[in-house]
Amino acid sequence: MSQAAPISLRELCLTFLKIGLTAFGGGMAIVALTERVVVHEKQWIKPEEFLHGLAFGQIIGPFSLNTCTFVGYRLRGVMGGILAAICFLIPSFAIVTGLAWAYLQFRHLDLLKKALHATNPVIVALICSVVLDMGRKQIKDLTTMVVAVAACLLVAIAKAPISLVLLGAAVWALAYAVYQRGR
Repeated sequence: MSQAAPISLRELCLTFLKIGLTAFGGGMAIVALTERVVVHEKQWIKPEEFLHGLAFGQIIGPFSLNTCTFVGYRLRGVMGGILAAICFLIPSFAIVTGLAWAYLQFRHLDLLKKALHATNPVIVALICSVVLDMGRKQIKDLTTMVVAVAACLLVAIAKAPISLVLLGAAVWALAYAVYQRGR
């Protein structure tokens, strides 16, 4: 899927400016848009590689930014990672600054409160859509289904830290691979 010629820094910057400008809903909604653009539309990286970047991004900090940084780094090295992160952040910074000012000026209006409240179900729907799409691609058998359900239960019900669940999954996958190799 990766192109033979490297992606230009200009195209990389414009792509992440667009993602930063059009992404709405935070976290997984942004990751869904990023995946659609860099994996499906531009075919810069493979789906599995994108998921690896997403997994790395979950370990620390804001994972949508980390995922964009991973993609930029994968395509153009350190400079690509830095530029992808900056270009992804610029629109958000400008929009949030403007919205914060507007909110502070007009926060007393009931219409604004209702409009903000009405967007919540849309965000939940976007996140569910991403989960279903990624699940269909990655959950291929009973073993991966059990791992996915266990990870979901650990995070959602037991409130286990995501980093520990990812570490546990990595250890389990290594042990399972060694077991499979020995058979």
